[in-house]
Amino acid sequence: MPSGKEIRNKIKSVENTRKITKAMEMVAASKMRKAQERMRAARPYGEKIRRVASNLSHALTEYRHPYLRHREEHRKIGLIVITSDKGLCGGLNSNVLRLIVGRLKEWHTAQAQVRVTCIGNKGLGFMQRAGAHIVSHLTGLGDVPRLEKLIGPVKALLDTFVSGELDVVYIAYTRFINTMKQEPVIEQLLPLAGEAVGSGKSGWDYLYEPDAKTVIDNLLVRYVEALIYQAISENMASEQSARMVAMKSASDNAKNVIDELKLVYNKARQAAITKELSEIVGGAAAV
Repeated sequence: MPSGKEIRNKIKSVENTRKITKAMEMVAASKMRKAQERMRAARPYGEKIRRVASNLSHALTEYRHPYLRHREEHRKIGLIVITSDKGLCGGLNSNVLRLIVGRLKEWHTAQAQVRVTCIGNKGLGFMQRAGAHIVSHLTGLGDVPRLEKLIGPVKALLDTFVSGELDVVYIAYTRFINTMKQEPVIEQLLPLAGEAVGSGKSGWDYLYEPDAKTVIDNLLVRYVEALIYQAISENMASEQSARMVAMKSASDNAKNVIDELKLVYNKARQAAITKELSEIVGGAAAV
């Protein structure tokens, strides 16, 4: 059995660790509320521009934007990976990266070429170790995503799709469900189809000023940027929620360890006292 001094040092060490995890839990809770507010604030804009893009995608115009052109075969694939820059957020990053690995195996089996854009340090490090073809990357986003910082790395991948070098582009991130649940997803970003543009209304068109190409080009670029910004906002809200839950669990576990160590310390202390008493009684009996 370890000595009383060793146990006291261990208790002190765990108590210091618990102070850190408790502080990180409180910081994550504060950041989580702000991230959720920012995510919810972006949703109305996303819904409105989604409705307009849906109508434009089904409008009766001769011009078809490259984002709306479907390819028969998906042999060249682009992937935008969104993860966090920091760890200590439970299985948030590992869950989405595990999902990506499964999809990469499917694409490799189909002999498809994959190009990757990484947003977040954890995803970048993982893709580098996996030997993926990384086109661009962005790290150090901070607590608030800035669209001007996102445009450059993402545009590098989107331009390859417009030029015909890619057949399809996917985006992988963690969708925020609630504080206790976050869901890793991989969604098709380009070409715009399905839920991304909705059903729209057929049989009518807008009046374009100055012309259809200028309006549609600008709108769909802004729409794709809004989709990516929303995905990053969802991932940040998920990150702070997962970190708060992980730090709360760590604090609770540290408290249990401290209680167990105190029990061991008391037992060791009682054993030492009993031993001293026995030695005193034994010495008195010998005299």
